[in-house]
Amino acid sequence: MSTATAYQATAPDAPLEKTTIERRELGPHDVLIDVKFAGICHSDIHTARNEWGGTTYPVVPGHEIAGIVAEVGSEVTTRKVGDRVGVGCFVDSCGKCEACQDGDEQYCTKGVVQTYNSETYEGEFTHGGYSTQIVVTERFVLGIPEGVDLDVAAPLLCAGITLYSPLKHWGAGPDKKVAIIGMGGLGHIGVKIAHALGAHVTVLSQTLSKEEDGKRLGADEYYATKDTTALKDLRGKFDLILNTVSANLPMGDYLGLLARNGTLVELGVPEKPLEVPAFNLLANRRSFAGSMVGGIAETQEMLDFCAEHHIGAEIEVIPGEKINEAYDRVVKSDVRYRFVIDTATL
Repeated sequence: MSTATAYQATAPDAPLEKTTIERRELGPHDVLIDVKFAGICHSDIHTARNEWGGTTYPVVPGHEIAGIVAEVGSEVTTRKVGDRVGVGCFVDSCGKCEACQDGDEQYCTKGVVQTYNSETYEGEFTHGGYSTQIVVTERFVLGIPEGVDLDVAAPLLCAGITLYSPLKHWGAGPDKKVAIIGMGGLGHIGVKIAHALGAHVTVLSQTLSKEEDGKRLGADEYYATKDTTALKDLRGKFDLILNTVSANLPMGDYLGLLARNGTLVELGVPEKPLEVPAFNLLANRRSFAGSMVGGIAETQEMLDFCAEHHIGAEIEVIPGEKINEAYDRVVKSDVRYRFVIDTATL
């Protein structure tokens, strides 16, 4: 066993506090990582505050992890000390089911082991990246190419792959018109990736307050959803719409923006069930789908793609002592566009 400094939540209404946690002893296939940066995802906040239910306390959040390999197990072959690496939303899967064999470990039928607040197959509970070190089985450790800095790479391990996976799965490219609902921590990276893939990119945001940013990051068009006239003019326009917000939007209106055979992909997780009018789906043979993060191979592909195209998150780096303040600011949408913890300050 080794110890690491971390920030943990002990109750839904308690602020995160500094603590010391134990990390498992390094096994033959394990990699010990010195965490350098950890992104703050809204999922962290939902979990720390038990807004989705099912949180086991105490919990150390964080599944956007970028760091340097400090030590490797005796049988590790894919990583070496000094490598730039990352860890995303999960750290184990059965490796045997059809999903795992297809490279979709995130849909493991046995149940993927998430990076935090998740029970391992051995009956322990995982703690995430708001810490100075983490031990991860080598097959779930990703290489971060030199073309992207560690701080801006950290959010790619969740936000980046959450957008890259559906963009690739539904064929975003030069012949596709893509709309992204929400210009936040997820949406802004989606704009960058969709633009790099060659798609025609439109941002649908509540207001035009981030229009300049959106177009700077690659959006071809930008519309305020509060302007009902604008939405009417966009009916039937898009091949693919990615909804990045976790609010109960009028899905019928957004399905109406899809062209024939178009797909709306839900990425956000609202607190209440979504209402999807059947006729809006039947018209033009539209589809309503969902997507989680990608598998390990696809996540590595995403990191390599982002390095090639010089894509990283737009970030605000904070010390550990400002985590609770950052949580409140995320809830208020007061960040452009992702907080990243400098773990050297823990």
